Amino acid sequence: MDIPLLLLSSFIIAVTGLFFFIWSLRKGLLDPHAAAAKVIFSSGEIGRVEEPAATAAKQRDLQRAMTASHCEPDATELQARLAADASSARPAFVLLGFAVFWLLVASLAGLTSSIKLHEPDWLTQYAWLSFGRIRTIHLNAVAYGWAPMAALGVALWMMPRLLKTRLEGARFAVWGAVLWNIGLAIGIGCIAVGLNDGMEWLEIPGQVGILFAVGGAMIGLPLVFTLRRRKVEHLYVSVWYMGAALFWFPVLYIVAKLPNLHFGVEQATMNWWFGHNVLGLFYTPLSLAAVYYFLPKVIGRPIQSYNLSLIGFWCLAFFYGQVGGHHLVGGPVPEWLVTLSIVQSIMMIVPVVAFSLNQHLTMRGHFAALKHSPTLRFVVLGGMMYTVSSIQGSFEALRSVNTVTHFTHFTVAHAHLGLYGFVTLVMFGAIYFAMPRILSREWPYPKLIAVHFWLVAIGFAIYFVSLTTAGLLQGFAMVDASKPFMESVRVTLPWLQGRSIGGALMTLGHLAFAAHFLLMALARGPQRSGAAILRPLAPTA
Repeated sequence: MDIPLLLLSSFIIAVTGLFFFIWSLRKGLLDPHAAAAKVIFSSGEIGRVEEPAATAAKQRDLQRAMTASHCEPDATELQARLAADASSARPAFVLLGFAVFWLLVASLAGLTSSIKLHEPDWLTQYAWLSFGRIRTIHLNAVAYGWAPMAALGVALWMMPRLLKTRLEGARFAVWGAVLWNIGLAIGIGCIAVGLNDGMEWLEIPGQVGILFAVGGAMIGLPLVFTLRRRKVEHLYVSVWYMGAALFWFPVLYIVAKLPNLHFGVEQATMNWWFGHNVLGLFYTPLSLAAVYYFLPKVIGRPIQSYNLSLIGFWCLAFFYGQVGGHHLVGGPVPEWLVTLSIVQSIMMIVPVVAFSLNQHLTMRGHFAALKHSPTLRFVVLGGMMYTVSSIQGSFEALRSVNTVTHFTHFTVAHAHLGLYGFVTLVMFGAIYFAMPRILSREWPYPKLIAVHFWLVAIGFAIYFVSLTTAGLLQGFAMVDASKPFMESVRVTLPWLQGRSIGGALMTLGHLAFAAHFLLMALARGPQRSGAAILRPLAPTA
C-alpha cells in the first residue's frame, strides 16, 4: 500500500468535501435556515437573558445591557426544561464533583513541579515528589480527571436541554464515572510508584486504561439513549460537537493503547497523533459545544451565523486528524508526514476564524454584558483564548518557527493556552451556569466568583507570558552554536520563577472555586432566592 498516496488522497477528498459543503450551504441544499440557531430557546424567550450565576440585581442589569425587548417564556416549555434539568442533575453533579477534586490534585502537583524547575533540591526525600513523577501526575490529573469529568458533566447536563427531553439511563453515567475515577486513582498511584507506559499523555498502564474504556462507554450511553428519544427536529450544532467528541475519544484511546502494535518511530508518531488529537477532537469539541450553548443563552439572542458554526465543525473534522505530526519536525519520521501535518495545521485557521467571527458578531454591541455575567466572562475569555491558541499553534507548526520553539518552555506555554486558557475557562463558566440549576439553589457568595475569575485570569497571564518568554530565550540560546547548553538553562530561571508566581495565583483561584462549590453542595452560607426557577424580569422597551 502506498501510504503517502493514501494520505494525500484523503486530504484532497477532505478539501473537496469541504468546498462542496460550503457550496451546498450557499445554494440552500443543506440550509438549516436561521431558525436552526433558535432551537435552544423556548417560545418568547429570545431577548430574555438567562444567568443563574448572577444575583437578581445583576440579572436586571444584564437585561438592561442587552437593550432588547422580551416577553415571558412559555410556562409549559419552561416546566419541561426544569424536568430535563432534574433528570440530569445527579449524574452531572457526580461528574462535576470528581472534576473539582482532580482540579485540586492537578493544581497542587503542577505548582510543585513548577517550583522544582528553579528549586530542584526542594522536596527530594520522596521519589513520588521527584519532578519526573509529580509533573506526570499533574498532566494525567488534568487530562483524565479535571478536563474530561468537567466537560462530560456539562455535556450530560446540556444534552436533555438541547434535545428537549429527559435524560435516559442516568445511572449508567453515575457508575461509569465511578469506574473511570477508580481507574484514574489507580493510574495516578502507578505513576507515583514509578510504573508507567513511558509515553506522554499515555503514561497510565494499559491494564488500568481498560477502566477508562468501560467507564467512558457507560458515561456515553445516556447521551445515545437520550438522542434516540429527542423531541426536536433539528440537532443544534452543540449536539454535533458533543456526539463527535464521544465518538472520537474511544477511537483515539483504544488505537493508542493497543498492546504490541506500535514500536519505534511508529510509536512516536502514534504518541503525538493521540496527544494532539485528544485535545483537538475531544476537549475542543466539548468546549465549543458549551460556548455555542451558553453564550447565546446568557445574552438571550441566537448566534449570528449558524452556517459559520457548521463550517467550523466540519473543518475541524476534516483537518485536525493529522496535525500532531508537527511535533516530530526534525525527527526520524518521513518528511511527507511532517509536511502533511504542517499543511493541515495551517488549514485549521479556517475553522478558528469561523468560530471567532461568529463569537465576535454575536457579542458585537453587547460586550457591556460581561460586567454583569460571571458565566459570560469565563466563556467569552475562553473563546478568545481558543482563537489565540489555535492561530499560535498553526504558525508554530512551520519549520522556521519550530526550529526555535521545539523542546522549549514555549511549547508548554502553548499547551496551557489551549487546555487552560480555552478549555478550563469555558468549563468554569459552564459550571457556574449549570450548578444553580442542578442543585436548585444559588451560589452563596457571588463575590467569590469574581475573586476566582481575577485570580485565574491574572495568574494565567503571568504564567503564560513568563513561560513564553522563557521558551523564546531558551530556543534562541540553543540554536546559537557559540553559546553553551547551560546558557539556555540559565536565561530561563527568572521567568520560571514568574511561572510559579502565576501558578500560585491560579491555584488560589482553584481553591476559592472548590470551596465555593463545596459550600453550595452542602447548602452552607447565605441562602438566596432559588435560581432554578426563572425570575420574572421587567420588560425592556
